[in-house]
Amino acid sequence: MKTLFTSTLLLFSTILIAQTDQKIYDIIDAVSAERIENDIKTLANFGTRHTLSDTVSQTRGIGAARRWIKSEFDKISKDCNNCLEVFYQKDLVKKGANQRIVKDVWVVNVVAIQRGTKYPNRFIMMSGDIDSRISDPTDYTNDSPGANDNASGMAGAIEAARVLSKYKFENSIIYVGLSGEEQGLFGGKGLAQHAKDKSWNIIGIMNNDMIGNIKGVDGVIDNRTFRIFSEPIPPTETEKQRRSRRFYGGEVDGISRQLARYVYKTVKTYMPEMNPMLVYRLDRFGRGGHHRPFNDAGFAGIRIMEAHENYTQQHQDIREENGIKYGDVVEHVNFDYAAKLTAVNAINLASIASAPPAVTELEIGGIVEPSAKFRWKKISDPSIKGYKIYWRDTTSPTWDHSRFVGNVDNFILNGIVIDNYLFGIATVGKNGHESPIVFPSKIFRE
Repeated sequence: MKTLFTSTLLLFSTILIAQTDQKIYDIIDAVSAERIENDIKTLANFGTRHTLSDTVSQTRGIGAARRWIKSEFDKISKDCNNCLEVFYQKDLVKKGANQRIVKDVWVVNVVAIQRGTKYPNRFIMMSGDIDSRISDPTDYTNDSPGANDNASGMAGAIEAARVLSKYKFENSIIYVGLSGEEQGLFGGKGLAQHAKDKSWNIIGIMNNDMIGNIKGVDGVIDNRTFRIFSEPIPPTETEKQRRSRRFYGGEVDGISRQLARYVYKTVKTYMPEMNPMLVYRLDRFGRGGHHRPFNDAGFAGIRIMEAHENYTQQHQDIREENGIKYGDVVEHVNFDYAAKLTAVNAINLASIASAPPAVTELEIGGIVEPSAKFRWKKISDPSIKGYKIYWRDTTSPTWDHSRFVGNVDNFILNGIVIDNYLFGIATVGKNGHESPIVFPSKIFRE
């Protein structure tokens, strides 16, 4: 006979099982710091990967680097029965496009697509940058190993492909090496336009730019904290949407911010030893990264990177002055930390790729009432368990409260005054995985 304690324990265990997926823990364990180290060293040993550098040599320059990256994706694909579509995507950038483009150059990205079994045209993307630079952004001949910036992010994308290609997912995953970042984000611009031309339904982009440094220029050493940069609202919003926000809120609830919160929640669930920092800014102060062109195109995109940068090792000629070693060389990279941030990406790629689609039409009501009302268009998919309403204080950065409401198309949260909270909804699959949260886009009155 079951006691009350036993029944409660079983119920609690069932809840825990429903909230986590063993596959995600297996993915964390499969990420190899040793393989990442080898890849970073290989990329650094191409001498320079400047966007305008040699494309003919087999051992030096960005041409050799991108051919090697493609060969790695090809090997991964061969090992998973050709599960990856590997190709180059390129655009010609003419001399004078900006001050850093001193000659005509083909900006070439290396793309690997792992197609989803149910939604092959819905994509979650992880990117790293191929190119590197030193003090002079137009110097494309001298050594520029770019070990942390950004061989670390590129190695992470390759390693994520190795690990996740062993699984099948409902949504598609893109692993990509982007070029031209240091010259003006040209690789991201080209791929974002390619995505629009191909009508790709992009769920989000996780741009990884510098994920291997744990010692900051201020002397702080930290191998657990990392930053998630996200813009508050899309630059593509309409004037009508902007006016609505004055009255209904949502100033910090754009699609990129929801993706950042998704990553935060996933990491807190599966990697509680890590310390994700939500940074409410598009990127570092006055600086840029390769998620921005995707944001400009209307896609959700975030930057994942180390918490403590060391500016003596970024964009620096290799030298020693006053006892300080300058230059982005391999000896400054912490491979275990790079593996942790690669795992952060991999589990979020896997979680989103395993989740059902988010709702596209969410309306909210309840003005001058003691309740919050919701209605949405249900998604036709037998793998959907239902929907979960989230809410939080208007000053909270994270979704702190939730209620699963079943497979319905409307719900009323009684006793919750709409004025005092912000709300969203996620689609929940029978496998337990959730879509990114959607913020209401319409108001209704009854």
